[in-house]
Amino acid sequence: YYTNLEVYPEKHCVHLLNPLSNDLSVMRQTLLFGGLESIAYNRNRKHNDLMFYEFGNCYYYDADKKTEGENLKEYSEELHLGLWLCGNSRSGSWGAQDEKQSVYHLKAYVENALQRLGISSDKYTYEQFSNEIYSAAIAIKTRNKNLGTIAIVSNKLLKEADIQNTDVFFAELSWDALMKEIKKHKVTFSEISKYP
Repeated sequence: YYTNLEVYPEKHCVHLLNPLSNDLSVMRQTLLFGGLESIAYNRNRKHNDLMFYEFGNCYYYDADKKTEGENLKEYSEELHLGLWLCGNSRSGSWGAQDEKQSVYHLKAYVENALQRLGISSDKYTYEQFSNEIYSAAIAIKTRNKNLGTIAIVSNKLLKEADIQNTDVFFAELSWDALMKEIKKHKVTFSEISKYP
């Protein structure tokens, strides 16, 4: 997946000393590719309307951070939350027509998650961009920290993943950055009533 990518270059991959195969010789830098594999697997079995999420670690190697005396300084690990949508958000019935998933559905899910965590919409901004793996994307930023991205996966990447006739919408949030952001937020709660 990382060969010839500029966004996630192969030089930043953490290589395994004893891999199971050549395809599994590096640790992931993003959750995107695993989700695309799951989408392809399900769509090949006629499950077209999909909404996935995954919590998982992503790993990076940066040779510039290497310092003498500290063996692991150049390696880093982050917990990420990935969200994928494709197909219809609502299947047609006698009362309503099919409604396709869109990037706006995904944006609403991400904004709801941020709001539930205590990060209000005035605390972050959106910055639009595109690259080789996203045909359109926005970065979620707060005080020069990147909290994550919301994107439409490029058709080229979908073709390589053997996903046809659908758009895939993907969001990846840095859970570690979110937890740092909400560290000072106070959470209030009230006990649920013991009686019906």
